[in-house]
Amino acid sequence: MKKTLMLSVSTLLLYSCTSKPTQITTALQRLPVAEIRSGMATTYQDYPATIEGAINVEIRPQIEGILSATLVDEGAYVIKGQPIFKIDDRPFRERYNDARAVQQAAEGALMTAELEVEKLTSLVENKVVSDFQLKTAKAALLVAKGNLAQAKAQVANAAINLGYTIIKAPVSGYIGRFPKKQGSLVASNDPEALTRISNVQNVRVYFSLGENDFVNFKSQYPGNSLTEKMSQLPPATLILADQSNYNIKGKIDMVDGQFNETTGAITLRATFPNPSALLRSGNTGKIRLSLYHPHVLKVPMEATIEMQDKVFVYAVDESNKVARSQITIIGKSGDNYLVSQGVRKGQHIVLSGIDRLQEGTIIQPVNAGNKVAEITNN
Repeated sequence: MKKTLMLSVSTLLLYSCTSKPTQITTALQRLPVAEIRSGMATTYQDYPATIEGAINVEIRPQIEGILSATLVDEGAYVIKGQPIFKIDDRPFRERYNDARAVQQAAEGALMTAELEVEKLTSLVENKVVSDFQLKTAKAALLVAKGNLAQAKAQVANAAINLGYTIIKAPVSGYIGRFPKKQGSLVASNDPEALTRISNVQNVRVYFSLGENDFVNFKSQYPGNSLTEKMSQLPPATLILADQSNYNIKGKIDMVDGQFNETTGAITLRATFPNPSALLRSGNTGKIRLSLYHPHVLKVPMEATIEMQDKVFVYAVDESNKVARSQITIIGKSGDNYLVSQGVRKGQHIVLSGIDRLQEGTIIQPVNAGNKVAEITNN
């Protein structure tokens, strides 16, 4: 029995030494890949904007006095020349009457001086009085004429000030709020205007572009000068505060003469018709501009992964090994990123399943057809 046991153990050891070890193989991941191709795309960029009426006028008094009446309501539409405020005119009417009285006295003094010259002229001709008296009378006549002219100027000035007691609309438009109420003392040097009038038949929308955006914006339109380029600009779209599109397109018609030294941006203006007066001065919104990319690489968003505010794709080399590559995104078009760096035309990337990939993993690529190619040629 003991001999039989030793023979069995020896047989087992011999079998173990002569048998080959078992090999464990792991199946490669089958992941869809596609080729990066270039194509055309149009992107849109929104810029914060402020809206002003084509004419936006402050209303200020020309004289100091008590505001005795407001002749229109806040927010009303007024016509050019329509009275909107009244300043107590009693002090100014008295000044006018006083100036008129001074003028009448000057007119009487002038008539007296004229009669004196006429009388002395006859007497001098008859050698009754000396020529000196006539010269003195003529000098007095000149003084009387000057006094009358001064009196007339005072009357005209008093009439102007009296007219300023009625404040009229200098333009047609919608009137703003009234910070000063009836009974308030108003003056031309008040820090705050009585109100504003805004003509919003057309509105002007102001927005700013950074230096890079401005260079890109100019470069895609033909023309040797900025004026020629502006004539080629497509209509501008206004996005309202509720994110809806204003239903009328506008035209970019002004570019500021210089960049703001503080912000490094330049201001542009777009003008929009506003026939229904839906837009008012002080509204805010966004200007949406289009940017055409004739040859750009597109990467489906599903083929990317974001880590620490950076976006990556997994590129596949000739040996089917994947390598993570950071891409530089310049815009979006549909479900795709527009990419300027990180991938190249003709390169293959993994389309899905990238959340379980690691650097250097070898995969079994599955042809995804022309998915990227079809997307990029939209």
